Amino acid sequence: MRIISGKFRGKRITAPANLPVRPTTDFAKEALFNVLNNHYEFDEISVLDLFSGIGSISLEFASRGSNRVISVDQDAGCVKFLSETVESMNLGDVVSVERNDVFQFLKRNTQGNFEVIFADPPFVFEQEEYNKLIELVKENEWLKPEGELVLEHSSHIKFEEHPHLIQTRKYGNVHFSFFDFE
Repeated sequence: MRIISGKFRGKRITAPANLPVRPTTDFAKEALFNVLNNHYEFDEISVLDLFSGIGSISLEFASRGSNRVISVDQDAGCVKFLSETVESMNLGDVVSVERNDVFQFLKRNTQGNFEVIFADPPFVFEQEEYNKLIELVKENEWLKPEGELVLEHSSHIKFEEHPHLIQTRKYGNVHFSFFDFE
């Protein structure tokens, strides 16, 4: 994995092989950030990265100047790796790493709200779990009024009928669905 743009452009992040992660491909990540670049000035936004894994998305936002990034993952190895990476890159004032179950984390909002919430759940997640995630973000006001929730998912997950869906984009086997709650 590499950081595509910003202060740390080109920096490679290599996680230990024993971590249970499937990082967003550089191709899909670059496409996602091209979409988001048309919606936001990165140095003016705060980001919540759910199921952050090794932090590919969190580190990309931080590299591009986002002022606050919170990364949430349940896996102790991922949290340790991302925490050490954040420290080694001197990003501790921007990126906060929390070890927690995402659903438990979302039940009670103590962090404020965000312009961008990105979630990359395990590809074994079913439609009901994605719907529950969307509902918790909405119910507990995690998203700012002008913000977007972006879900990374496989092709068997469908949101066409969801009332808050803005669009779905496909990049190879990766799908990104964008939601707002206005």
